[in-house]
Amino acid sequence: MEAMTGGKFLQKFRLYETRSKFYLIGRDKSRSHWRVLKIDRLECAELGVEEDPTSYTENECQELLWRIHEGNRLTGGLKFVTKCYGIVGFVKFLGPYYMVVITRRRKVGTICGHEIYSIGKSEMIAIPSVIVCPNVAYSRDENRYKRLLCSVDLSKDFFFSYSYNIMRSLQKNITEKNTGQVVYETMFVWNEFLTRAVRNHLKNTSWTVALVHGFFKQSKLSVSGKDFWLTLIARRSRHFAGTRFLKRGVNEKGRVANDVETEQIVFEDTSDGIPSHMASVVQHRGSIPLVWFQETSRLNIRPDIILKPDVDYKATRLHFENLALRYGNPIIILNLIKTREKKPRESLLRAEFAKAIHYINKGLTEDKRLKFLHMDLSKLSRRKGTNVLALLNKVASDVLDLTEFLHCEISTSAKSEGAPSGERTVAKPRDDKCSSDQSECVAKLVPLLLQKGVLRTNCIDCLDRTNVAQFAYGLTALGRQLHALGIIESPKIELHAPLADDLMDFYERMGDTLAIQYGGSAAHNKIFCEQRGQWKAATQSQEFLRTLQRYYNNAYTDNDKQDAINVFLGHFQPQQGKPALWKLDSDQHYNIGRQGTLKEEIARSFIKRSLSDGNILLENSLPVSNCNNGEKTGLLPMQQLDDIREPSDSAPDISICEPNPSSSMNYGTVPGGRHSMSEEWQNYLKRLGYPELHSSNFLDLDLLSSSGNSCDEEDEEVFERCSKS
Repeated sequence: MEAMTGGKFLQKFRLYETRSKFYLIGRDKSRSHWRVLKIDRLECAELGVEEDPTSYTENECQELLWRIHEGNRLTGGLKFVTKCYGIVGFVKFLGPYYMVVITRRRKVGTICGHEIYSIGKSEMIAIPSVIVCPNVAYSRDENRYKRLLCSVDLSKDFFFSYSYNIMRSLQKNITEKNTGQVVYETMFVWNEFLTRAVRNHLKNTSWTVALVHGFFKQSKLSVSGKDFWLTLIARRSRHFAGTRFLKRGVNEKGRVANDVETEQIVFEDTSDGIPSHMASVVQHRGSIPLVWFQETSRLNIRPDIILKPDVDYKATRLHFENLALRYGNPIIILNLIKTREKKPRESLLRAEFAKAIHYINKGLTEDKRLKFLHMDLSKLSRRKGTNVLALLNKVASDVLDLTEFLHCEISTSAKSEGAPSGERTVAKPRDDKCSSDQSECVAKLVPLLLQKGVLRTNCIDCLDRTNVAQFAYGLTALGRQLHALGIIESPKIELHAPLADDLMDFYERMGDTLAIQYGGSAAHNKIFCEQRGQWKAATQSQEFLRTLQRYYNNAYTDNDKQDAINVFLGHFQPQQGKPALWKLDSDQHYNIGRQGTLKEEIARSFIKRSLSDGNILLENSLPVSNCNNGEKTGLLPMQQLDDIREPSDSAPDISICEPNPSSSMNYGTVPGGRHSMSEEWQNYLKRLGYPELHSSNFLDLDLLSSSGNSCDEEDEEVFERCSKS
């Protein structure tokens, strides 16, 4: 258990060298705890690291360095190299080992006394002396691998903490006791591979920092004359990580591309920095968990989407099992992709995704069934008089009724050996070796309310539309968080309130950051711009430029960026006598594991799925006149299939009919039982490859937002050419 301030974590380091060794001297914040790490420089092929078991005082450490200098005087003595703030890791290409260290840091926030930092500058230092292995160290391929690794800019969007497990949500830090090596192996630690060798050898994490990649922003805000701190964290998964067209869908292990966990933490501003209450809510975004991909093309700004068969949706099932392990149940899926297109692209995935969820739900008990909500955000945003954010807020409200959020009480007391059952300190030490008894205050967090389950949002890229939906969810959650903390009286924040504008700025910055990381340009923020009342022509110009920037990066720079990510994460490890990374086939092809030629794959996918035209075929639970202007249900034409939906067995009520605020749609229990389908209709569904739909938790939210027909397809094409999300 770790105190709120101080602690025995090594935070500042000085690197010295002799001809035969590096000496890394580390100390804690209070300068009372000094340690020494020795790194062998005479071995080219192996990494030799040894930790001095002695804990020194500052004077004792100075005496040790003087003795080392005197003992090496004949070979040049002890020389100072650089000051640093932690080891990012060790890496080997074709020649020697290199050590990557942080040489400059920036404080970006504090969570209950635990400081969070970003990297200002880093340095890669060759470990062996030049005389040991001079040839390979400066070969052309070696230098290219070094440039590739250095192209991963650690000064952008990486953050860490010495004393707080920033790779885990606040709720996990409170409820779970995993520390040390275990937290490095989580999906959000990007330098897990780079630190693996030294961690395994030393059996501790005293000298390394765990880097999280994504977004971190913390600011003090005010409402009703009361100040509070808002923290927004986005953690990008290192599994199946990469760029937009090279990492799509799900891999065979159930890991999806662009997997990001977003956490919103709120606590009151106090003079001592220790609040009495905290609240946190977590949501998730990730690529559509089907096996699909797109061929990058310099001639086609929107490559065709290719679906690959996945027997029994094994990869999809693994993904949702993993989500349930991470967050519990219920898992609520908000799918924002298009319902209908002139040329089926997104709609192909929409239909297959719904089919996969239905298939998986058949094998789950009612309390564990996935809840699938579809909302064609692109179409709704172009309907006159439709407030998309208001619709999303209503969805978010009902989702939060299901999942709730973390609300905990904080009490301070003198440090003791144990804590009462159900209480946890804010953060645990990363390894037992770093901590010792202290006579300091410990903040104990007692959960009053826990989040159960999670909202999973996706569009085609999980960038632009997804970010709008995540903002709406965050705004609804913020009202409840502030209400729980006693800062506001009502648990609702209006869309036009100044606080909503502040939060929009948070999510817009996060969206731009995540979009640059995955998509190559800032996010398309058309809906945010409209909400602020910005000039439409300026917005369209900005969106068009961002589309061009995204296209250029996807077509010309993403391959090198993907190679750099693969080297950094250890997905590719260079070896003498083996082909170089840049001589291998597309990274996308390697991960998808396709067999046969591209033309054969496209043909198989097209033949199997062309009839679906991207529409969800679900049983109708409303009178036909509500969906089809009074026409009778029978064998519906293709363009009307998106107006068919199935009621769910175990989902809550959602009231989101914009034209009629008093109306409400229950997608939990249908009064009067299910409407039966004609035999002809059931046969039609079977011909399209869909099973009989009985118990999946589906709701097509497009129907509830407007009673009018969809937009003209030509207008949709014009919009898509100018602004793609």
